[in-house]
Formats: sequence, structure tokens, C-alpha cells
Amino acid sequence: MEQKHHRPSHMLEVGDTAPDFSLMDENGKLVHLGEHRGKNNVVLIFYPGDKTPGCTKQFCAVRDQFELFTADDTVVFGVNPQDAESHKRFINKHNFPFPLLVDREKRVISAYACKGLLTTKRTVYAINKDGIIVFAKRGTPTNEEILKAFKG
Repeated sequence: MEQKHHRPSHMLEVGDTAPDFSLMDENGKLVHLGEHRGKNNVVLIFYPGDKTPGCTKQFCAVRDQFELFTADDTVVFGVNPQDAESHKRFINKHNFPFPLLVDREKRVISAYACKGLLTTKRTVYAINKDGIIVFAKRGTPTNEEILKAFKG
């Protein structure tokens, strides 16, 4: 019986240049990563699903300390393949102050090595104003842990 060998999806690493992308947010606004270069730090939170317990807890933690991100010139985006309507309902239910990006074709999810067999792997990347990844971690790191990466 022949076994299939799956190539492991290696995360992007600290020091890598963040892959550029453009995706629509929940309101149909085009978000282009490159527009933030030189202006903002960017936190990308790749997550499995809108309204799942882990994602809700993670995003509510960011919401509850959102001033820490904005004080640091940091913008936050959630990314998963669900549609804009699903994202809107999730945002409205919990009053998230940041956009959720729609990656239906999973191109960005793949570029950031977050594509699992069945779902998007919960992963956080922090990208500095120069477009360099300064933080990369699977799971649910704390806000403090993420923001500390920008301080070098």
C-alpha cells in the first residue's frame, strides 16, 4: 500500500519579508498590506472560523485591549476563508474594532503557511512598518507577547 507524503507547512519566520496581498474586508473594502508599509505595524490573525469559541475568545481579548494596539500604530486584521456576511455577523455580535478579511481561495492563508487539512491553522503574525515579520506563532499568544515584538 502506497503512502502519501505530505510536505509539512513551515511557518514564515521572524526576519522574513511578509508576503504582500490584497483582500476584501467584510464591507467590500480592498485592504492592501503594502499600504501600511512605513505607516503602521500590522497584526494578522489567521483563524479557523467565525463564532467558534477559541476565535471569539482570542478576538475579544484583542478588542478589550485594542488601545494597546492603536497606541503602538498597529492595525489588526483577522483572516479566514468565510464570506463577508459571516464576518459581519461575527463583528456585530462582539463589536470588534478591526476588519475581518475574506480569503475564499485561501491564497493568503497558503502564502502565510496557515492552510491545514480541514481548517485554517490559528496563527498570529506581527509585521513591522518595514514589512518584516517580527513575530510568528501558532495558537493564541497574548496581546502583550505580540506587541512586545514591535519593541525589538
